[in-house]
Amino acid sequence: MKILLNNRSEDLDAQELNVTELLKLKNFTWKMLVVRVNGKVVRKHEYDSVTISDGDEVTVLHLVTGG
Repeated sequence: MKILLNNRSEDLDAQELNVTELLKLKNFTWKMLVVRVNGKVVRKHEYDSVTISDGDEVTVLHLVTGG
C-alpha cells in the first residue's frame, strides 16, 4: 500500500493498517501525538478503530513542552 505520511510517500507491506499499527511500524514513540488521517483528527481512543488504506494522507505531529 502507498500512503502519504507527513508529506512523504511511503510504501508499506500491508493492505490496511490501523493508526496504532502504523505508529508502531514507523517508531512514533512520543507520548503526546496529534494524528490526522485525510485531514480528520484521530483521538487516541480511536487509534485501534481508524483504518489507514492505500492512498490515504496521514500526518503525525509530536508535541513538545518545556519551560
